[in-house]
Amino acid sequence: MLIVGGGPAGLFLAARLAAQGVRTLVCEEHQTVGDPVHCTGVLSADSFPQFNLPTDATLNTLTTARFVSPGGIAVEYSTPTPLAIVIDRPVFDRALAFRAVAAGAEVRSGTRVATIDIGPSGVRAIAGRDMIEARLAVLACGASYAFQRRFGLGLPRTYLHSAQRELPVTRTASLEMHFGQDAAPSGFAWSVPVSRPDGPHVRVGVMTSSDAVGFYRRMVDRVADRWGVRGGDLPPRQKILPLGAIERTYGDRLLAVGDAAGLVKPTTGGGIHYSILSASLAADVAVDALRRDRLDREALSVYERRWRTELGGEFQAQHALRDAVTRLSDRGIDSFFELARTDGIMPIVRATARFNEHRPLIRALFKHPPSRRLLLRSLVGV
Repeated sequence: MLIVGGGPAGLFLAARLAAQGVRTLVCEEHQTVGDPVHCTGVLSADSFPQFNLPTDATLNTLTTARFVSPGGIAVEYSTPTPLAIVIDRPVFDRALAFRAVAAGAEVRSGTRVATIDIGPSGVRAIAGRDMIEARLAVLACGASYAFQRRFGLGLPRTYLHSAQRELPVTRTASLEMHFGQDAAPSGFAWSVPVSRPDGPHVRVGVMTSSDAVGFYRRMVDRVADRWGVRGGDLPPRQKILPLGAIERTYGDRLLAVGDAAGLVKPTTGGGIHYSILSASLAADVAVDALRRDRLDREALSVYERRWRTELGGEFQAQHALRDAVTRLSDRGIDSFFELARTDGIMPIVRATARFNEHRPLIRALFKHPPSRRLLLRSLVGV
């Protein structure tokens, strides 16, 4: 088995396969697993017990989120238990790599897979200077789609651009998310508190349809005084963010997982949980297919059926909300925030909001008459 990419999806998959006796090679193009970091590193607390994830990478928890509209209307949401956990991504990825190696997988860093050829008898790939032969290949290469294009798997439904960086600060505040044309068109900007042994930090970032670096710098300026940001002139790391599954996530002797399959939350762009979930499903399908020596497209299509059963309804609801919200004007966003403050939306949020499952909240919003009217008006352009 060849896994292209040593991020959370590829490493989790490798550990699962190796534990089942599958000879597994992970090729990671970067010299060090987990570096560079292109992720905000916020993960649901529920994900850890669900997938038995390593907790060594935990930095701090989040219990309060502050949402800010274009007009400066602020809505705060707090929970008695953690909303999410902030992780150290390099430590997290390396812990997953350690587990994969301990289970019997081989992880090669600094090894780029340049070509993949798939034939009736197997997979041949050039990885670094070596020719690799495998029975099955899995694309876990993040938001990189050259192989997907080559094998006719298609591209994600849509993209946004992201830019972010962790910066040292002199004081901390709660998680913030800012919306509107001046903050991040078609997306949002954020600041996430981070607690490290050497002092407090903040992860500032944006996901937007254009000029990610420019909007990132605006967000740094917006929070600089409140957080006491130091080093705000340092350049952010940029990434393409897929927001929709590719057309097909399987082929002859081929599967795609996580960001490489476009399996990312359309609402927030979060991808770690769905990456690991898809890797878990792919592991089950791959082990069965390898044992039966049925590695053709039809046999591997069960992987897509399973993730669509698990996530299809969730993606549909998230896309519906995203389609409505991205059409809202700044004035419309302000109106929605006013509803949150005055017309019963926050009780709905408290009753239905889940970090990894947005569909219950989305359904409730579309059933709530004032918010439904506002969202539907945005969809029909009234």
